[in-house]
Amino acid sequence: MSTYNPMEEITKEAAVLENSYVKKWKDSGGSVVGYTCVATPVEIMEAAGVLPYRVRALGAPDTEVADAHLSRFNCSFCRSCLQLGLTGAYDFLDGMIETNGCDHLRGMMENWNYAKGFSFFHYLKVPHIVDEDSIPFFEEDLRLYKKAVEDRFGKAVTDDDLWERIRAQDRIRDNLRKVYELREQANPAITGAEALTIFLLATAVPTGDLELLLQKIIEARKDHAFRSVRARLLLGGAATDEIDFVKEIESLGALVVTDTLCFGARAFWSRGPGRSDGDPIKVLAGTTLGQLLCPRMFGDFKSRERFLFEAVKRARVDGVVLVHNKFCDVHGVENVALRLSLEKAGIPVLQLEKEYGARADLGRMRTRFQAFMERIDQRDA
Repeated sequence: MSTYNPMEEITKEAAVLENSYVKKWKDSGGSVVGYTCVATPVEIMEAAGVLPYRVRALGAPDTEVADAHLSRFNCSFCRSCLQLGLTGAYDFLDGMIETNGCDHLRGMMENWNYAKGFSFFHYLKVPHIVDEDSIPFFEEDLRLYKKAVEDRFGKAVTDDDLWERIRAQDRIRDNLRKVYELREQANPAITGAEALTIFLLATAVPTGDLELLLQKIIEARKDHAFRSVRARLLLGGAATDEIDFVKEIESLGALVVTDTLCFGARAFWSRGPGRSDGDPIKVLAGTTLGQLLCPRMFGDFKSRERFLFEAVKRARVDGVVLVHNKFCDVHGVENVALRLSLEKAGIPVLQLEKEYGARADLGRMRTRFQAFMERIDQRDA
């Protein structure tokens, strides 16, 4: 008699775009709305009875159709997402929330909408700075976002509805932090590839189902331990949803014990439980914009640098891998600054520029990983 393994279920569901939870939601008459950026408060969609779904490409390398709409001088992650959208893989979506996360994401969204046309499309404007003017501006834009969702999906969202979803998302973030505690402990219980798989599914299933899945994986892995680890690594940088890329790093005996990715810790780490009363839109505006650890934010490098160094110390990291996709200027520039800070602190760091989803690029990456691992070995000898 086989024993239920929650990681097997999570791996199976995360490997496809329209997972069984999404299909069940759709079959019951529910609506699913896509989004791309962590600056999108999903609580508003959930309060309106809509399932938020974070768009991903899962390492898909093809961009032939997308390249006719978005030139090859744009980030290949964005072009891969656009390819999937234009070829019908995302036809299960009932709408899309666009944000100005970066120009490449905006180009992807707007070309997708132009070529296919969403029945619901809303542009959420997220300021690039945090000051006394930007928070009220973002608060007002969240109210417009809320009204647009209400009007399209026919459900008035009350403050109580929003507080219920804020508390639910706080529980999700608490559980995700527990997952990270398991991977960061002295003998990690979860690999980096598994952690990325968990996070990917976490942004594509209803909250109630997700809470149960996270509790199951935490319980199943609480006594697990990987003891033969050649090096403990942190992975940071641009949008990275490529599980095979992380597996390639770990195939050399290393373990990615933590990250500072937006498909990872940056999406949930800072937003802990806050106020539980008053105007929920004000709270969402402050927590979302005020704690947005993304290089799109101006004048806030020190916060992101501090977040990285705290993760290095907390997870007892031996080395850091900073990665960005080709033509991603935002993370390319950020990674240079972070690399200089890490080198100054004496922490081994590998900075990589890569093509998204290109398996042909893995050979070059593997050579760089091997050299980096040897460098860490010599340092620890």
